[in-house]
Formats: sequence, C-alpha cells, structure tokens
Amino acid sequence: MSFEHAPVTKGLMMGSALTSIVGGIFDVKHYLHLQLVPHVSRNHQYWRLLLHHTAFSNSSDLLIAVIVLYGVGVHVERQFGSVKFASFTVASVLLATILEFLALILFHNMGINQIPSGPSALLFSILYQWYRLIPPAYHFRIFGIAGSNKAFMYILASQLALGHLPGSFASAVVGLLTGYIYRSELVNIKSWRLSPSVIRFSTRFLLPLVGSTRAPRRSTRARPETTHQAPSPDVGNEEIIATARPSAGTEETGGSVMREWVNELTGRNEQGTTGVRVPTDAEITQLTTMFPNMQRAVIVGALQRRLAFLLFQR
Repeated sequence: MSFEHAPVTKGLMMGSALTSIVGGIFDVKHYLHLQLVPHVSRNHQYWRLLLHHTAFSNSSDLLIAVIVLYGVGVHVERQFGSVKFASFTVASVLLATILEFLALILFHNMGINQIPSGPSALLFSILYQWYRLIPPAYHFRIFGIAGSNKAFMYILASQLALGHLPGSFASAVVGLLTGYIYRSELVNIKSWRLSPSVIRFSTRFLLPLVGSTRAPRRSTRARPETTHQAPSPDVGNEEIIATARPSAGTEETGGSVMREWVNELTGRNEQGTTGVRVPTDAEITQLTTMFPNMQRAVIVGALQRRLAFLLFQR
C-alpha cells in the first residue's frame, strides 16, 4: 500500500487532519457542526452548510476516518483516475450538503436537529464506490459467520455512523445515498469534470504541498548488506545475487567464478568440459517466460543445480 497514483486521497487525509488540529488549537470547533435550530433557522448561519465538512470534532473520529480513507480512497482513486476522483469528491460534497439540509428540515421533529462536523458524508460516499468497484481479496469464516477482508473497513466505518447518534447515522445514510446517486442514472453527474484551469492550478500549487506519492523503492539484493563488518580483502570479487534485472551500466564488467562455472556448464565457454547434461533451450525459454526479470545466467544456473541434484539422488 502506498499513495502512488492517489494524490487526491493523500490531500484529503492531510487536509482533514490539519483542519481538525487547527480547530482544536484555536478552540473553534463549536463553529463547525451543522445545527438547524437555532444556527440556520434563526441565526441564518448558512456558511455552516459547507464549513461542517472541513474538520472532525474529536481525535477519535479523525483517526477512524483517516484509516478508512486510506483503506478505501486509494483504491477508488486508482480506479477513477485523479481528475475524475477529484470531480467526484466535489460533486459528492455539494450533493451531500443539499441532502443533509433536507434531512434536517424533514426529520428535525424526530430528533435529527444536528449533523456532527467532519466529512463523514464524503467518506461514506467513497465507501459506497469501494463496495461496488473493489472485489474482496479473501474470504474467511468465524464461528460459522462468513466474511471477507472488506469487513474490517465496514466495522471501522460503523464506528463513525454510530458515534454521535442520531446525527452521525443521518450523515452516513446521506453519504451512502450520495454514492448511489452518483453511480446511478438518476442525476447525470458522472460525466462532470473540474475545469482545466482548476486542474492546472491544483497541479501547480496544491500538488507540491501534498508531496511525493511514489511507492518506496525495494532493494533487489537477495542478501542483506553488512554494514557493521570490516570490509574483507576480496569484497570486490563477491558475487552480488539480485532478484531483478539490473539497469544498463550497473552490471559488473569483471567475470565472477559463478558466472564462469555457469558458462562452462552451458557450453558458452569453449574451454569448459563437463559431463553434466546442459539444460535445453525449451527449459530455459519456459523459465524465462515465467520469470522475465531474471537473467539468463541465473535461470541456467538454477536449472543446472536442479539437474545436478536429481543426478545425485539417483
């Protein structure tokens, strides 16, 4: 897991964390929740309709939301593409704002008078896309109850839905409904995209703030490097065993003992004579097809050791 090809998800995580921390430091979280009476109906604080999506009211909600967003948002953004995913988040926030306002008006007599702060509706809208797009990686059964790896994300998301009843549950339902409307043909908003000027501005000014999203580079060495031992006199002649094809110019020019031995076994060295059967071209081609990143010398050596082992067993 990494943020490769998912800069919007990383920006959402960083933004929600930053706004929540700043809101706690300056003690302005009481301005962030959405309440119909008296804030909207009497005081006409309509700016709360959009502002309540910016930050969470406590650290526990923030932690759960960041974990869920990392688990589901990266996959959805890779499926959509960053431009479509960014357009989807903007459309989901606007649509969820309208639906939340309607829910407060219709159900405030039933006790739903407040929506807790935080982009919970957006999170559940992304969760719905993840449910529809991403198949489970594995299934399991505990005490006769079947489940999959996706169940863990559903359990975490349920903590947000049940954390501040009834407002948090209403926000979760609105988010799921928003995700359903986006995927359906009820309102044709799937084809809408952000304007090119907004995309250019975000790429130039906002993307550098997010930082690198490249996956960490893994070493191709099969043996760990020894950093605390004194270098031996023959360290320059040590054979480096790698698990990937070296890039151009990185392969050693000097021949090694192992390579010379392989050349003798495969008949590439005119002076090499051995009685052990040389691997056929069909065997070499088959393994090369299975492991395209491996060098021919490594594949031939592996086949030769296998043949020598079988001969020894006989």
